[in-house]
Amino acid sequence: MTDKTIAIILGGGRGTRLDPLTRTRSKPAVPVAGKYRLVDIPISNCLNSFIRKIFVLTQFNSASLNRHIKNTYNFDIFSHGFVDILAAEQTPKSNNWFQGTADAVRQSLHHMSNYDYEYVLILSGDQLYQMDYRKLLELHLNEKADLTVATIPVPADEATGFGIMKTDRDNKIVSFVEKPSPDELAEWESETSEEDKKHGKVYLASMGIYVFSKEVMLRLFDENPDATDFGKEIIPKAIDQGISVSSFSFSGYWEDIGTIGAFFDANLALTDTVPEFNLYDNDQLIYSRARYLPASKLTGTNLEKVLIAEGCIIEASRIERSVIGIRSRIGRGTTIESSIIMGNDHFTTNDDFNDQSPEKPLMGIGQRCFISRAIVDKNARIGNDVKITGGTHLTDGEYERHSVVDGIVIIQKGAVIPDGYTI
Repeated sequence: MTDKTIAIILGGGRGTRLDPLTRTRSKPAVPVAGKYRLVDIPISNCLNSFIRKIFVLTQFNSASLNRHIKNTYNFDIFSHGFVDILAAEQTPKSNNWFQGTADAVRQSLHHMSNYDYEYVLILSGDQLYQMDYRKLLELHLNEKADLTVATIPVPADEATGFGIMKTDRDNKIVSFVEKPSPDELAEWESETSEEDKKHGKVYLASMGIYVFSKEVMLRLFDENPDATDFGKEIIPKAIDQGISVSSFSFSGYWEDIGTIGAFFDANLALTDTVPEFNLYDNDQLIYSRARYLPASKLTGTNLEKVLIAEGCIIEASRIERSVIGIRSRIGRGTTIESSIIMGNDHFTTNDDFNDQSPEKPLMGIGQRCFISRAIVDKNARIGNDVKITGGTHLTDGEYERHSVVDGIVIIQKGAVIPDGYTI
């Protein structure tokens, strides 16, 4: 089935929920886990599942994403595989940008007309999980489904934030509700495993991952020309029209990291001794750009639950429960806790050292700093004796040199924080 499948990864809109990390880059291009980009997750899942025809749909700030994919996913000349970017464009049929998930796929279909495929795998570009899509495709085929929705069991306190599916005894989805109220939940319980029931996980939430049989998807688009979203319009209409819709229940780790809070927590969770998302799996590898960086160098630093990428030069006193990205430079006497340091796009040079001043510190983090509950985006310049302390005591908003979202301090890409500055 995989050779008859095209995967479409939805890059999302402006990514306002991940602002300010998405001000200069698209959502799939946001760095994650020190050395990857968000888009690497679904692409890696595809490659591990032997799906080789992959399109990524974007329309905002796609330049860095284009560079990353061009420099990362190159197939040999004897392969029919590819990872291609499709940006929103004006066509004879539409002069609008993508209006939603379904509209994005509809507008991009003409690019796929030259390929022989029977199934379309729709994926999101802002989720953290590892899935063998072959199992999803096998269920779709074995149950003779026209559409299969990947679902995950959730408890009542989470169910109100998702689209919830109701299944029958044959594993067919018979009804759907978008973000039900707590009063409605009693009507939306589905059959789940005994282990899930013990934890109150009796509601099947849509993961935003779908498999369509090609002809059925084309028919749904033709019959519903004004429908722009899969979750809110296309899937409910398919159920109402009696189309065979199956549920693929997924029991592994899955996190939607479309908000700053979720992004922050998911990254820090990777520093756990045995994280739920396993970066060290021999079979489910996560691929990214091969940068050929030197090993990281540490001097006199006490480390506790820290993820450190390549190419770093670190002289900090202590780093605890933090993710340190590629080429990070952290000065002597600095303490970092519960933070994400995204690193730098290039190394500091001798000319940079000669050109530094209190108002223009070196790229990286200076000496004797204290940083807690913060996200430091790439190429930021933080001087000496800077104190950044995030937490609930801070008011969310935009400030002169930083942003605060959910109590998390965000130093934007390329920002300059002079010596002695306190947040």
